[in-house]
Amino acid sequence: MLVLVAPGQGAQTPGFLTEWLDLPGAADRVAAWSDAIGLDLAHYGTKADADAIRDTAVAQPLLVAAGLLSATALGDIVPGAVAGHSVGEITAAAFAGVLDDTAALSLVRKRGLAMADAAAITETGMAALLGGDPETTVAHLEKLGLTPANINGAGQIVAAGTKEQIAALEADKPEGVRRVVVLQVAGAFHTHHMGPAVDTLAKAAEALTPGDPKLTYVSNKDGRAVATGAEVLERLVGQVANPVRWDLCMETFKELGVTALLEVCPGGTLTGLAKRALPGVRTLALKTPADLDAARELIAEHTA
Repeated sequence: MLVLVAPGQGAQTPGFLTEWLDLPGAADRVAAWSDAIGLDLAHYGTKADADAIRDTAVAQPLLVAAGLLSATALGDIVPGAVAGHSVGEITAAAFAGVLDDTAALSLVRKRGLAMADAAAITETGMAALLGGDPETTVAHLEKLGLTPANINGAGQIVAAGTKEQIAALEADKPEGVRRVVVLQVAGAFHTHHMGPAVDTLAKAAEALTPGDPKLTYVSNKDGRAVATGAEVLERLVGQVANPVRWDLCMETFKELGVTALLEVCPGGTLTGLAKRALPGVRTLALKTPADLDAARELIAEHTA
């Protein structure tokens, strides 16, 4: 059984879309999406520097576009399940048929802008903690006023809060944590600091007509498979101000009997977590079109 997954913010790197735009029809698709959302995705995916694509309002639609483009290049596939990390959940919603591509990109464009606006209110950030006991780490974060914004499994938790709180964490690591890595993101995502973005996203969601998932859609909220399009949308709205539970998503993959995990472009983050948390599960990350043949072989081996 194959699960198709989409990465979240921070996976993008300068120029990562360049080779994908050389595929037949890809440049035209991206141009149409760019016109639809008022953002030059081809420019940001090929020519913009790291600072430009770190901007939340740019990074999020760019990641969804890359995920959709790379999945389309695989041809018609029917994975056993789909999931995405943070903004990758919108990509997964498109995979599952909850939203069409244009609706997904329109929603993520509004999400990115709203979250950028919310992040501008207070200077906040995020930091990844490597190693340590999850319960001990979460208790320590709460003592410092930080939120465990991403509980990723495989010994990784991402903390979020004000710049001062992040600095306090660097000076006072939880017991057992090997490293604290401050992330290059522009806000404390998946915390109460994103509250203003929830209202904006809720209004945007009201204008959409979601379909029910045609594939098993595993949610970041609690790792549960969600059966209706309306609930997928509801969870996508609430998700921006609540923790991502990727650890629970991976537990569900185990329960479903997943034997292979394929991560769409720009892949690498989620396959890395899976290698540590899902022993025995084959993994492959789509980084460039050169990975497509190996991905097709994996698909053939792990889908009915």
